Amino acid sequence: MSDESSRLWSDEPTRLDLLSFDAVAKTVVQAVLDDALDPVTVGISGAWGSGKTTVLRLIEDALAPQPPETDATVLVISTDPWRYDPGVGAKETLISEVLAAVAAELTRREEPGQTPSRTRALLTRLRQRVDWAKALQVAARTSLTLQLPSADDLTSLVNTDPDTQDADATQPLSRGLEEFRTEFSTLIESPELSHLRRVVVLVDDLDRCLPDTVVDTLETIRLFLAVPKMAFVVAADEHRVADALRVRFPDPGNGQQVGSERYTEEPASLYLHKIVQTTVPLPTLSRFDTEAFLVLLQLSQRLSDQDLAPYIDACVRLRREKGLLDNLAAAVHGNDISAELAFASRMTPILYEKLHGSPRRIKRFLNDLRVRQSVADHRGIVLEPEIVAKLMVLEKLLPDAFTTVLGWLARGELRSRLTKLEAAAGRPASDPTTPDAAGPSGEEPAPVSETEETEPTVFDDELIRWAKLPPGLATVDLAPYLYLAAAFSGEQLLDTGLPGRLRDIAANLLSTVRLDQRRVTDADIAALGEDDALSLIEYLARAGRDRPAEQTAAVRGVVRITTAYPATTERAARLLQSVPASELEPATILTVPAGTPAFRSVLEHWKVHAPADPDRIKRALEMALSTGSRS
Repeated sequence: MSDESSRLWSDEPTRLDLLSFDAVAKTVVQAVLDDALDPVTVGISGAWGSGKTTVLRLIEDALAPQPPETDATVLVISTDPWRYDPGVGAKETLISEVLAAVAAELTRREEPGQTPSRTRALLTRLRQRVDWAKALQVAARTSLTLQLPSADDLTSLVNTDPDTQDADATQPLSRGLEEFRTEFSTLIESPELSHLRRVVVLVDDLDRCLPDTVVDTLETIRLFLAVPKMAFVVAADEHRVADALRVRFPDPGNGQQVGSERYTEEPASLYLHKIVQTTVPLPTLSRFDTEAFLVLLQLSQRLSDQDLAPYIDACVRLRREKGLLDNLAAAVHGNDISAELAFASRMTPILYEKLHGSPRRIKRFLNDLRVRQSVADHRGIVLEPEIVAKLMVLEKLLPDAFTTVLGWLARGELRSRLTKLEAAAGRPASDPTTPDAAGPSGEEPAPVSETEETEPTVFDDELIRWAKLPPGLATVDLAPYLYLAAAFSGEQLLDTGLPGRLRDIAANLLSTVRLDQRRVTDADIAALGEDDALSLIEYLARAGRDRPAEQTAAVRGVVRITTAYPATTERAARLLQSVPASELEPATILTVPAGTPAFRSVLEHWKVHAPADPDRIKRALEMALSTGSRS
């Protein structure tokens, strides 16, 4: 694989708007800057992996630039309660982050050497309140372990720097937060901070937090909501936040009549809606969005952000105009994006349905695909990327169907089942993306077991739909990859149709190590009995057809068994005709005894269906037939 094709996509949020979430970001920005909504809390609700953090970054970027004609400033503070130190309360942590940001803004505006102002003294006082609250948190935590807080614990949490003390700092400080709201409002309205238009706090990952952290964070937001210029944007799955709130605020009526009162809305929802005035739902990706996202993700790995920008803009235009993504190449000139468009077109239908429009799941699927392609390449399993992608869809998104296909491989029925499956899916036997499934003459391959000949094959809708995805697979050697995939998933490939007493013999006969093959002696084969001999012949013939790496050993094993049981020769010859002539190895051809009429017919059948290129197969067949004629 090339370096470009093996790179993985980061799971970290990006500032590139590949999802066209700018409309959501602009709506939130308008809300937080609306003077009629001051103060305000806006929610951005979406499932995990839907792009909420990316939207927060777009909002941050939109608020950062300031018009040159005004001195108004928007102070943006990003916080993530999920990452808070569990030893310190969420309230104290969030308040500390807000005060630290305000302190940094105040420092930025102060002149060098300026005497600390009353505003600076007030800020110090507020920070000391929080330091005391943190100290009490340490005391409460250590008391649970029957330990007293050390002097270092307390003094490190209480600001004692004499350079930051004011005249009021010697007065006893309230160790609670009762007066915090009033003092913080005075701070924000001070002349030194009058340039601030808004203090916008972006809260991420609240839906990942434990119930206590969720409640404490929302309580802190409520504390600030009486202060003008304050705005909060909370990005979280609203349903998961409500679940956390129910632990603290259970529904006493469970939505039912209680006495003369009926609970029309549960307390958890009432509490959340009291704090979050409005929620902007983050839309899941549409089919067009999914396809565009797949294209842009691929392009992002070979184009710079500057070169990618026109494609992002073109996707936005096509979405508004309800155009087709096929027009993307014409909308932006300069790069050949046909491969990216083709891949996205093939993968979109099933990824859109199975991954529920989640950007993170789509990105994870693509990363899994890259990893599997790389491992397969390093193990010498060479398959086109679109084939691996189709198999990954089966493995990751259709696990039951994947188990079914592994069962076909274990029983040696993979080729015949895939041929029938693709016929049921309406895929022609001569798929333009793969060699002719029936060979140059169009003759159908011979079945290789009584079961395959007589048992009606019915496929479920999931398998048929998967089979419709290009490319066709019936003539591709999938065995090495499927063995690898089975190893990753922990699936055991056992042919339950083969009696246990025959499995060790079959394994040794199919081994690529000649010493293992010789472990099966002529006496072992003679002791089988004709029924077991036929079972082994069928099993080996299926392996020779479906697993080219074992082809020569399989055919050699079939010939050995027919030598001990001549009555099985006709059946064995018919079964060997199912081995695709295009995949024959010269060593396999030379294993077949041309002097035996039934086996000679096998060689002649292969010669008719052998491809002209490579001609080594034709030459090996001609040599085998001529040698048989002289014998």
